[in-house]
Amino acid sequence: MITDDKRVRIITGHYGSGKTEFAVNYTMKLSQQGRKVAIADLDIVNVYFRSREKKREMEKAGIMVISSSIEGDGLDVPAVSAAMTMPARERSFDYIVDLGGNDVGTKVLGRLKPILDPAEVDFFMVVNTYRPSTSTPEGIIEQMEKLECSAGLKVTGFINNTNLIRETNAQCLLDGDTVLKEVTKRTGVPVRYVSYVEELMTESVPLGLAGELFPMKFYMRKTWM
Repeated sequence: MITDDKRVRIITGHYGSGKTEFAVNYTMKLSQQGRKVAIADLDIVNVYFRSREKKREMEKAGIMVISSSIEGDGLDVPAVSAAMTMPARERSFDYIVDLGGNDVGTKVLGRLKPILDPAEVDFFMVVNTYRPSTSTPEGIIEQMEKLECSAGLKVTGFINNTNLIRETNAQCLLDGDTVLKEVTKRTGVPVRYVSYVEELMTESVPLGLAGELFPMKFYMRKTWM
């Protein structure tokens, strides 16, 4: 259950992993369970599919949304709000951090790390094994080690989000599972969740997948995309 994860969940992933879709779904699910939730959009690398785009929808659900310190619907600049530290200090919050998926993106953690209790932090890496840089165990481990080095945190779990967007099927989950089980064998890092958009699964989700099933809906992707 997502309520069993550590209080601060930092969610990262290489470009095209589906990190932000997962982060928004995760945040909404926590809120639906009656938790006091905050999400910080700290992805200063990718200007597409930003969790801040769903600010109004999340705030309507009672979620605190932290993004750029410069407000404006037509703006997207790497100006991180100082408010990002408040939910880290205030232990009544479940705090989700949507973080950029490379060494540049993780640098914004410099503001948070001094006040984070490592015992309260999960560092999740979302993986789509159909993306070139994370298609093999070697590639995933390389990206993981780069993220860990720049963030100064150890990845505590993988999210198997292997997908072909609207062409996703059960075989996609199996393909990702095969690769990530090998990564777990080599690193000891478990698969925490298997995420998939529920409306796309016209067949049963395969049995025996590593990780807890995490059905999602499309928040970030428009119907024509």
